[in-house]
Amino acid sequence: MDDNRRPIKTRSAGWAKGFTGYLVKKDISPNQISVFSIVFAAAGAVALNIDTGIAGSILCALGIQLRLLCNLFDGMVAIEGGKKSAIGSLYNEFPDRIADSVLIVGLGYAIGQPDLGWFAALGAALTAYVRVFGGSIGLSQSFIGPMAKQHRMALMTAALVLNAIEVSIYGSHYALLVALAVIAIGSAATCVTRTLAISRQLKGAVHVDQ
Repeated sequence: MDDNRRPIKTRSAGWAKGFTGYLVKKDISPNQISVFSIVFAAAGAVALNIDTGIAGSILCALGIQLRLLCNLFDGMVAIEGGKKSAIGSLYNEFPDRIADSVLIVGLGYAIGQPDLGWFAALGAALTAYVRVFGGSIGLSQSFIGPMAKQHRMALMTAALVLNAIEVSIYGSHYALLVALAVIAIGSAATCVTRTLAISRQLKGAVHVDQ
C-alpha cells in the first residue's frame, strides 16, 4: 500500500473498479481526469454564484460530487489501471488545490463573504501543504482532519442541500455561512493537528535512532 495515498474505501467497490476499467479501455489518462475535476468545480461555483437558490445549490452540490469522483478515478486509473506518468504527481496535487479554492472562494462570493471565502481557501490549501511537507522530509503523509478534503466537501454538500430548503422557506443562506466559517476554522485546526503529527513522527524517529 502507498503510505502517501489518501485512504478511500470506495476504491474497493465493484462499481468503482468497473468504471476504472472502462476509463482505461477508453484510453483516458489520469491527468485528463484530474483536470476535469477543476472543470466540474468551476461549473458548480459558477452555478451557485448565478443562483443561490434551489437550482444553483443542487448544481453546485452535483459539481462537488463530480469533482470528488474525478479525484477518485484519477488515482485508480493511474495505479490500479497501470497508467502512471512521470508528471502524474503534479496533476494529482495542483488540480486538487485549484478545485478546492474555486469552490470555497466561490461559496464566499455567492453569500457576500469573499474575505471569509479567501481565508477558508487559504486554510484548505495550507492543510495540503503541511501534509505534503511531511512527505517531503521522508515521513508518512497525514490525511487526518478535522477538516480534510473529504470533510470540507461533505460539509459544503450538506450545506448546499440545507440551503435549497432554507432559501425556499426563509430566503436566507445561514447554512452556507456556517459551513464556510466551519471550513475556515476547521482547516486551521487541521493544519495544527497535522503539524503535531509530523512533530510526533520526527521525535519518534529520533528516539529510534538513539
